[in-house]
Amino acid sequence: MAEDQSLLLQNGTVLAHEGDKLKVLRNHDVLIRGNRISRIGERLSPPAGCKVIDCTRNIVSPGFIDTHHHLWQSQLKGRHGDETLMEYMISGNLQSYNYSPEDIFWGQLAGSLESLDAGVTTVVDHAHMTYSPEHVTEAIRATASSGIRAFFCYAAMRRISNWSSTMEFQEDAIPEWWHETLDSLAASQPFGDNRVHLGLAFDMHSLPKETIVSLWEKCRALGLKLITTHYVAGAMLNSIELLSDYGLLKNDILVSHATGISEADAKTLVANDIFISSTPDTEFQMGLGIPVAFREDIKSHASIGIDCHSNNSSDVLTQLRLGLQHARAADNATASQSGQYPTVKIKLEEAFNLGTIQGAKAVNMEEQLGSITEGKLADIVIFNTDTPSMVCAAEQNPLAAILLHGSIRDINTVIVDGKIRKENGKLCDVSCPDELGGREAKSLTWTEIAERLRESRERIVQKVHGQSGEAALKASPLLL
Repeated sequence: MAEDQSLLLQNGTVLAHEGDKLKVLRNHDVLIRGNRISRIGERLSPPAGCKVIDCTRNIVSPGFIDTHHHLWQSQLKGRHGDETLMEYMISGNLQSYNYSPEDIFWGQLAGSLESLDAGVTTVVDHAHMTYSPEHVTEAIRATASSGIRAFFCYAAMRRISNWSSTMEFQEDAIPEWWHETLDSLAASQPFGDNRVHLGLAFDMHSLPKETIVSLWEKCRALGLKLITTHYVAGAMLNSIELLSDYGLLKNDILVSHATGISEADAKTLVANDIFISSTPDTEFQMGLGIPVAFREDIKSHASIGIDCHSNNSSDVLTQLRLGLQHARAADNATASQSGQYPTVKIKLEEAFNLGTIQGAKAVNMEEQLGSITEGKLADIVIFNTDTPSMVCAAEQNPLAAILLHGSIRDINTVIVDGKIRKENGKLCDVSCPDELGGREAKSLTWTEIAERLRESRERIVQKVHGQSGEAALKASPLLL
């Protein structure tokens, strides 16, 4: 959107923040100029040429921030419904071996658009599909084309060289082309009109200390904004202790899951201002343990993520609802067992903040994102409250309407960086350049994208024949 273009969100119920405290502003307007929130007030006059969106009886919310996702996995949807982690590793994680760069493009584009459709305006993408420079550039091209705001966390990962009746891995864990691609991308970022920044995804903590320290220091020197890593206590190497010993703990780190984290390690993260990302759906199903987002010693540094949209939906509302009600149930069980009457200790505001302002803090962008505040970037979601699920709830308590009654169906409009990406309940067409950074672009409808995605899925399914799951299990007990 050009600097002189503007949007006026008129007469809505605005969910604003004063610090971490939510403030409901009924019958308020939000004026957007360019990509920023210019004014919040009542009965604002639209500037000349301004597009006006009537938000009467609608809820105007900050865009949601998803702090852990694997966006490339769209073609794998539907296959993990009865799987736990080790089964998923074979049918999901390792499948990037079967993706061509073209397949990555369509999977990444669809994953980004599914997130936008669900009201996610910023996503941290742990992109563990780096099989070639082309895989990486196609993923970034898709992400930038979608219109979402993202941290594309370029992954250092083990790559399969052969998968048939046996599984073999490439000898060089971090080959020279990987470094060359990193250097090139770091010099070229950000992408997509400054929406897509480069980060690092790293889980190879068994590498020699000097290799890890050198790589992390290099990435920071290159200006990478975020480093994300998985951690599940008891199932993975204690990377928190290791990174502490290596002197690498800084607040540009984001730890995914952290289920089962010890009190000592939680204290270490908080002391270093490092956030975690809870992903309740996959943590419950895949045997990762109990989500810790509402745990007293870590909740000040918690955020929410989707993890695998191949396994569950991309909407943050579902993850917040699952995590909130499970934590409430645990509190109630403790109270009942001690002979006390249960009370609701965890409030809706606390859950809402996980998906908004705390997500912004997790990616060190709280001055730019996470709340509807004058001067911040215009990443906004508008909920239609005339739907059967939202009506009356919104009049009583807008926060309850969203967190306990709302769904993707109720999300009418999604705005990212001041541009409308979903309108009247439907995704807008996307403009895709032929190459990363290219000027010539082709407009694509969701219908066209869905058809190409189905074709891509068929290609991937055909490649699986003859690839032994038992061989994959024997190759490693856990492959991230």
